Amino acid sequence: MIVVMDHHAGDGEIEHVLERLKKIGFKTHLSQGIERTIIGAVGDRNILCDVNLESMPGVEKVVPILQPYKLASRTFQEENTIIKVGDLEIGGDTLHVMAGPCAVESREQLIQAARSVRDAGGAILRGGAFKPRTSPYSFQGLAEEGLKFLAEAREETGLLIVTEVMDVRDVSMVAHYADILQIGARNMQNYYLLREVAGIDKPVVLKRGPSCTIEEWLMAAEYIMSGGNYNVILCERGIRSFENYTRNTLDLTAVPVVKHLSHLPVIVDPSHAIGKWRFVPPMARAAIAAGADGLIVEMHPHPEEALCDGQQSLTPRGFKLMMDDLKKIADFMGRKMP
Repeated sequence: MIVVMDHHAGDGEIEHVLERLKKIGFKTHLSQGIERTIIGAVGDRNILCDVNLESMPGVEKVVPILQPYKLASRTFQEENTIIKVGDLEIGGDTLHVMAGPCAVESREQLIQAARSVRDAGGAILRGGAFKPRTSPYSFQGLAEEGLKFLAEAREETGLLIVTEVMDVRDVSMVAHYADILQIGARNMQNYYLLREVAGIDKPVVLKRGPSCTIEEWLMAAEYIMSGGNYNVILCERGIRSFENYTRNTLDLTAVPVVKHLSHLPVIVDPSHAIGKWRFVPPMARAAIAAGADGLIVEMHPHPEEALCDGQQSLTPRGFKLMMDDLKKIADFMGRKMP
């Protein structure tokens, strides 16, 4: 539920309501907007039968949240969440593109990719140090050495870093190197991992599972938020369907739907959704037109030599051409790009 405080409610009245909610076992989150102060409360609704919150000084009304996802819902917070990471804001007027190779393969490969991302206008470098592969014989990543290469690329180019964490045992190590942690599609419902990243002070990109509904996706975000980390960036990356020409089916309807249901920012990964590089730019343009707050795209200096996902990776030139087109779409949509 949410407790809407009166416009003239003072700090003492707000604190009194917070203390009352905590005393009866509710977790609280304070959201102070320009016109209203709202207290989000999560707990056993049956307890409220004996607690008349609306009679407390400064309380305007108490509104129940009917969705199973409470903290992620638009009812809980009407304004869009803007996530600050470094000097960037994700979820605001400016669209940011995360780009780079599927996997960190070498220092030289990553530095070259980072320079291309920076020069084309990208703001965040992506690269996998740990690679969950379908086959145990495929390249599995460079682990901490890859994380060190990412940190070095950040020092040289000024780009922020986003990389995937796969195991609860690696969360603190990945958080030490990365600016943003990514929960991959295979781990979207790994609730132990979600609880672990809930305890870190870093934004989390939460990719939608290939067979998961929008509600299940938002419930996964709820796990992270209920643990205290409200900096969740939702990422649509394609879902399974009967079509097999592309790697997955990019569900762009999820962008406006989720932005209607939730206040969290939404980005799109057209590379994993399509699986073929030639279709990535048109779907990236479509994602911006649908209202996405950014993109995460695979780009490799030499896709033909990539150890994984080369078929869906743009070349530096292809990435630059796509970025030029995206700026036109962003301008038409009333958004900006760096």
